[in-house]
Amino acid sequence: MEGFKELTVWQRASIYYQEILDNGDKRIENWPLVYSPVPVCWIILCYLFMVWAGPKLMAKKEPVNLKLVLIAYNFTMVCLSIYMFYEFTVSSWMANYSLLCQPVDYSNSPLALRMASVCWLFYFSKYIEFCDTMFFILRKKNSQLTFLHVYHHSTMILNCWVGLKYTPGGQSFMSGLVNSLIHVVMYFYYGLAAFGPSMTKYLWWKSYLTILQLLQFLVVTMHTVYNLFADCNYPDALNLIVFAYALSLIALFCHFYYHSYLVSRTNDQRKCKV
Repeated sequence: MEGFKELTVWQRASIYYQEILDNGDKRIENWPLVYSPVPVCWIILCYLFMVWAGPKLMAKKEPVNLKLVLIAYNFTMVCLSIYMFYEFTVSSWMANYSLLCQPVDYSNSPLALRMASVCWLFYFSKYIEFCDTMFFILRKKNSQLTFLHVYHHSTMILNCWVGLKYTPGGQSFMSGLVNSLIHVVMYFYYGLAAFGPSMTKYLWWKSYLTILQLLQFLVVTMHTVYNLFADCNYPDALNLIVFAYALSLIALFCHFYYHSYLVSRTNDQRKCKV
């Protein structure tokens, strides 16, 4: 310990960084974008740069017509989300997962590797979802580039990386399963909306989509809180990260719902009275 105190800040940081690399799941450390957080952080920084520079580059240009691209993209994401939901469900069911307390199976059994594989696919899908932001920028829908949108897309990847790196399975399967199910509904909505005004009459349930998103974070929060107090062989540090992150999203989505639906509805009613 005394020798450690004598090390420089850079040497201590190097030791901590090596521990981050070495303490992960050895089975998947050579899978793409898993071993080190450095490429992940660089990609997030590039994403944030795109959010900052994209609207500036598009300022004097016409919006890009992406109707066919959006239809294909959104329904492809529906199919991907259905597949991930299926894999999470079947893998956990066949492995007799507990819904309340499930340690990670670090073995090389087919079911353990199948669960790790869908966890990686879920993580990688968050990179694909950067397209959501890119499409907003190209279509000059800058009002959609809210703090909630950018925060959620940029931080979700880092949270997924932590979960995948150290716990590809076990309790973390619940977040992926619920999120995949919600994304089936969400991208189906976006896919319909991409057809244009002709579909507007079928999209009356937009506010309920936000409620569904809030419900998923509440489910994940309650699931995590239970495990923080239960005697479950799953890292409390990971549970705390998920808990804090879910609370931040609940707060942001509640703020979004309040201003997007409750306030706007009140203003519309006032205009009608006038």
